[in-house]
Amino acid sequence: MIKVLLVDDQPLIRSGFRALLEVEDDIEVVGEAGDGVEALALARRHRPDVALMDVRMPVVDGVEATRRIAADPELAGVHVVILTNYGLEEYVFHALRAGAAGFLVKDVQPEDFLHAVRVAARGDALLAPSITRRLIDRYVDQPRPLASGPPPLAELTNREREAVALVAQGLSTDEIAGRMVISPVTAKTHVNRAMTKLHVRDRAQLVVIAYESGLVTASSSGRRTWS
Repeated sequence: MIKVLLVDDQPLIRSGFRALLEVEDDIEVVGEAGDGVEALALARRHRPDVALMDVRMPVVDGVEATRRIAADPELAGVHVVILTNYGLEEYVFHALRAGAAGFLVKDVQPEDFLHAVRVAARGDALLAPSITRRLIDRYVDQPRPLASGPPPLAELTNREREAVALVAQGLSTDEIAGRMVISPVTAKTHVNRAMTKLHVRDRAQLVVIAYESGLVTASSSGRRTWS
């Protein structure tokens, strides 16, 4: 059974999501919160598999609540999915850096919403390729500070780097396997080893590292290249 925590300061939004989730045999809504402080308390109480998190909330916003959940070792199994009205708002990337497993726009189709909850619950990054590509384009056009210390991807093998780049494109395990011409089990092994070496908790964090390390770059024509 997938346990879900709903976090949004608008009761009507929470009610709509609850109505969609409660009719599913494999999903249970374990709590609702209207701000980040309440969300953290309920996450500690119920240990949900997925926390659907709004960003703009009173007391503590969703980005800070996500950061606190990600920083708590006892909540390592909680996958935070950011809910947004606009897929390209500036806070989306900040939420990913804070530890979110992905994001969803609130006008998502019901069947896609339910699929997304299941994807997040099993630990896959929830990054729709169409939005992820635009997010990459926006991010790589911004100036970044010079990195200090060894390159974060230096410990990865070439195949692990390739897998990380494909994760950053929003590909699933099966799609990564097809692109790399390997089995899904081997693809998952490459991804998991990369996560272990880079000390990240989920695939969304691999995407952030791919941006920040230069594995994802933009060409002069505005297209992305994968180094």
